Amino acid sequence: MQRRFYLFLLVTILYSCTALSQGSSAGNPVIYADVPDMSMIRVGDTYYMSSTTMHMAPGVPIMKSKDLVNWELVNYCYDILADVDALNLNNGKNAYGSGTWASCIRYHNNMYYVSTFSSTTGKTYIYATEDIEKGPWKTVTFTPSYHDHTVFFDDDGRIYIIWGGGKLHIAELKPDLSGIKEGTERIFIENASAPSGDNVGLPAEGSQLFKVNGKYYLFNITWPRGGMRTVVIHRADNMNGPWEGRVALQDKGVAQGGLIDTPDGRWFAYLFRDNGAVGRIPYLVPVKWEDGWPVLGINGKVPETLDLPASKGLIPGIVVSDEFIRKKKDAALPLVWQWNHNPDNSLWSVGERKGYLRLKTGRVDADFLSARNTLTQRTVGPVCSGTTSMDVSNMKEGDFAGLALLQKKYGFVGVMYENGVKKIVMVSAQTDKPEEVESLPLNQDTVFLKAECNFTDRKDMADFYYSLDGKKWIKIGSQLKMAYTLPHFMGYRFGLFNYATKTSGGYVDFDYFRINDKK
Repeated sequence: MQRRFYLFLLVTILYSCTALSQGSSAGNPVIYADVPDMSMIRVGDTYYMSSTTMHMAPGVPIMKSKDLVNWELVNYCYDILADVDALNLNNGKNAYGSGTWASCIRYHNNMYYVSTFSSTTGKTYIYATEDIEKGPWKTVTFTPSYHDHTVFFDDDGRIYIIWGGGKLHIAELKPDLSGIKEGTERIFIENASAPSGDNVGLPAEGSQLFKVNGKYYLFNITWPRGGMRTVVIHRADNMNGPWEGRVALQDKGVAQGGLIDTPDGRWFAYLFRDNGAVGRIPYLVPVKWEDGWPVLGINGKVPETLDLPASKGLIPGIVVSDEFIRKKKDAALPLVWQWNHNPDNSLWSVGERKGYLRLKTGRVDADFLSARNTLTQRTVGPVCSGTTSMDVSNMKEGDFAGLALLQKKYGFVGVMYENGVKKIVMVSAQTDKPEEVESLPLNQDTVFLKAECNFTDRKDMADFYYSLDGKKWIKIGSQLKMAYTLPHFMGYRFGLFNYATKTSGGYVDFDYFRINDKK
C-alpha cells in the first residue's frame, strides 16, 4: 500500500513538472495579431518595438516588453500624420493601405528615435524623445519619402539612412536629422536580392542594419517567384563594403525584421509572417553565431516553442475590453483603440453620457468605408469575439450603426433606420459590393451585437449575431469569408461605427466593447 502511494506521488510530481515545463515556455507566433514591419531595440532590461498601422490614427505604435513575448502598447509617435483629404476621408479620397509604413526604432545618446515614411504625404518622418513611453516627441520631416528605410547611428558619429528595393541606396543624414547631406547619396548594394536567386518577384526591401562585434549586418526580405518570403543577410567589415550576402532563413514565409539580444547574451531574430485575414503576425527565431554569421532557426526551421517565458495572452496589452467608464485622470481612450483614418474629435465623446461611447454623425456618407470615426481594435487569433451593447434611440432616418469587421471585404451587424423603421441588419462586402444579407424589425432602443472570428489554420471565417436581452444570441446573415486584401494591407479589425446616408445629427451610445480570445 505504501509502495503504491509513493508510486502515485512520483507519477503526480512528474506529471506536474511536465505540465509546468510545457506551460512555462513561449510559442510561435509570439503575437497572434496584426503587428507587421517590426523594429526593435533593447535598453537595459526593457525591449521597445515599433510597427505599422498605416491609415489608422494615432499612428506608429510603440510597444514595451520585459521578456520579448508579453507586449503592451505604451505610446504612439503621432495623433494624426497630416490634415489632408486622404487621411480625413474627405472629397472621395482615402489612405487605405497607405498612411505610414515600416518604421525604424533606434536608441542613441539617451535619445529614442523612430523614423517612418509616407507615400500619402511624400515625406520621411523622424520622431525623437527622451521618454519613449510618455513623450513629448520632437518631429522632423523632409522629402522625399524614403521607402522601407533604416536609420543607423555609427560609432564614428555619422548617421546613415538606407532605403530602396533590390538596388539599395545610402546617404548620410545631417546632424539635426533634417535631411540628407548633399553629395553623400550613393548606391549601397547594387542587387541585394541576388543571394535568393535570379528569379525574384519581390526585390530585397525592409532594410534593417545592425553592428555586432565590429561587423555590419544588413537584414532584408525577398520573395523568389514560386517560393516564399525569404530572409537575406549581407555582412561587411565597414560601411563601404565589400558586402557578402547569403540566404539566412526560408521557412513558412517567416521573414522581414532584424536582430535583438537579451541581457544574458542570447540572440533572436524578430520576423513576421503573412497569416491570412488576421494579418501579419510576429515570430521570434533563435540565433546562434557561426564564423561571424547569425544562423537563424533550429536546423534552418522556425521553432514552435521558444526558451522564453510563456505568453500571458494579448489581453490587456494588445487588445482590451472597455466599459467606457472613465475616472478623472484617465485618457479618453486606452491605447489599444485606433480610429480608421483621422477622427473628427467634435463628433465623439466618452463624457457626454457617462459610461458610454457616443458616436455622432456630422455629414452624409455613401458607405461604411468612406465614413469617419469608426473606432477599431485588432482581431486576434486563433479565435476571438467582440460584443457590444448599443442604444439606438437617437438615430436619424438613413443612419447605419453597429459592430463591424473592417477590411475591404468587410461585414457588419448593426441597426439601420429606414422609412421610419429601425431594423437589425447584417451587411456583407465579401464580393466587394456591400449586400444587405438579412434584416428584421427592431422594436426596442437597446440591441446587443456580436462578431466571432475563426483564424485557425487560416479558416478566416466570421459569424455575426444579435441579441435583444444580452443573453440569447441569434445568428444573422451569412458567414463572412474574410480575406487579407492589398488595397487595405491590414488584418481585420473590430470596429464600432455610426454614419448617416441622408441627414446628419443623429447619434448612438455604445455601453461597452468586450473582446474574448476564446470560442
